[in-house]
Amino acid sequence: MMASLIQYTNVEIRQADQIVLHDVNLTVESGEMIYLLGKVGSGKSSLMKTFYGALPIAGGEAKVLEYDMTRIRRRKLPYLRRRLGIIFQDYKLLTDRSVEDNLLFVLRATGWKDKKLMNAHVHEVLEQVGMETKAYKKPYELSGGEQQRVVIARALLNSPEIILADEPTGNLDIETGREIMDLLYAISQAGITVIMSTHNLHWPEKYPGRKLTFENGQIH
Repeated sequence: MMASLIQYTNVEIRQADQIVLHDVNLTVESGEMIYLLGKVGSGKSSLMKTFYGALPIAGGEAKVLEYDMTRIRRRKLPYLRRRLGIIFQDYKLLTDRSVEDNLLFVLRATGWKDKKLMNAHVHEVLEQVGMETKAYKKPYELSGGEQQRVVIARALLNSPEIILADEPTGNLDIETGREIMDLLYAISQAGITVIMSTHNLHWPEKYPGRKLTFENGQIH
């Protein structure tokens, strides 16, 4: 039996005192590929933010990787976030340092100490996303697709149980987007849960997964 990684019961989510989503009932299992579909402002990003504690839960019961998100303490958030990989649409890479140094920065920030192990691990994840030859490049020397591959490598660094991807192909052309989807789908097939928001309705057809539609403050 697969373990439930996320369990939301009658959850309410607010932003600036406005109810964004209500009556959210959601169970996420290990190794799932889940698509969040809906218009801009329908609550997709808000839901994702509650998974890593960037937005508090306003009501209901919410568990993410056994953490009670209705009462999680701020000092516990780094421990939760280490078990999640987050992929942002706008990359959020540090532009003043190389790809390798971007990833080493994350390892240091999450408590890694052994330089040899760190270097080997960085090489390993870059190889996984097909970027091992670009380790010494700065982000601005890379194409959008290459930057997104580095972001996926960064998300994989601490062997996450869940990858959260907010519009990961939103800024990319179709061909590059397809390459990124190949990568994310392979990650889900390897047993890591992938939850991604997207406007591209072709992806769920080409890369099968569970579709959650956001409409009128609810998820269907």
